[in-house]
Amino acid sequence: MSTVAITGTGVFTPELVVTNDELVETFNAWADRQNEANADAIAAGETEPVPHSSSEFIVKASGIENRHVLNKSGILDPEIMHPVLPERSEDELGVMAEMALDAAKRALAQAGRTPADIDAVICAASNHERAYPAIAIEIQEALGIEGFAFDMNVACSSATFGMQAAHDMIANGSARAILVVNPEICSAHLEWRDRDCHFIFGDVCTAAVLERADASDAAGRFEIVSTRCKTVFSNNIRNDNGFLRRTRPGHMEDRRDMLFRQEGRKVFKQVVPMVAELIIEHLADNNIAPDRIARLWLHQANKAMNDLIGARVLGRTPEPGEQPNILQEYANTSSAGSIIAFSQYNDDLKPGDLGVICSFGAGYSAGSVIVRKVG
Repeated sequence: MSTVAITGTGVFTPELVVTNDELVETFNAWADRQNEANADAIAAGETEPVPHSSSEFIVKASGIENRHVLNKSGILDPEIMHPVLPERSEDELGVMAEMALDAAKRALAQAGRTPADIDAVICAASNHERAYPAIAIEIQEALGIEGFAFDMNVACSSATFGMQAAHDMIANGSARAILVVNPEICSAHLEWRDRDCHFIFGDVCTAAVLERADASDAAGRFEIVSTRCKTVFSNNIRNDNGFLRRTRPGHMEDRRDMLFRQEGRKVFKQVVPMVAELIIEHLADNNIAPDRIARLWLHQANKAMNDLIGARVLGRTPEPGEQPNILQEYANTSSAGSIIAFSQYNDDLKPGDLGVICSFGAGYSAGSVIVRKVG
């Protein structure tokens, strides 16, 4: 079996930014309207008023300060409160594919590769804008890549699961090099009218080139030491949007269950030990002591969650820089978060340094990729 390396990464970041203050102003305006419309029921004790949000609450709950989005006007309009993205004809490039092209070109450039060097495309993301044809095949066509492509969805773990699939195919000789892209339009499946989660998500796309390690001399490449995936079924993070909704009376209406929802406290208590255990066991099975890990690039969902996982894995509070967070700028970008952190915070590592890329989320699912810098 061939050794596989990550030889290039790329990040597409939307230009538009929504700050916590902007988000709170919109949410509170909507809450006031709701409370005014339901004033009699609230006074009679038949319903609870919608509480205000605040920037302080958001930062304390998540560590998030800003988020990048594809559309800002709709999100910040109390009459709409969701992104407004113009419909595209079937002859136009899809939104996810357009995002992926930008990130893919950056990753290819860093790897020193062209589309002719790539044999496959995996589009791994938490939500896809259509069921078929596959977004990955659209990206493949747009880039002019020969070979094959497919979509996969393991929610927030999609990127690391995609890397694991690419690694195995390359190691076994099914492909020379594979492009893994993670276009995440999280703003479109977030309920911006839910105080408990209205601040969580942002939009972004990441891409990574994986190829045989002996075929590349790209600067900054990372050899993949080992990959591991784990899933445990849970309903605590869920989105029920799908084609079966039209088969059930009333399900074509605007329904809360068709958007992102979670039992946040349960997720925190259950996912932290699951992920920490996964990483610790993964390291142990590769005879790597935790104190040899120079960097943890964790899923960017919640700062407190990452801090606790890092402490459990390392056996101490991580030093500044050992576990970089990009939450404050990007918010939660689902599968792309750990790849943004990896892309932005690896240049300072020296050849031989070890690190772990780990993402986790709905499923529950978690993927761990141990890497070693080689050049």
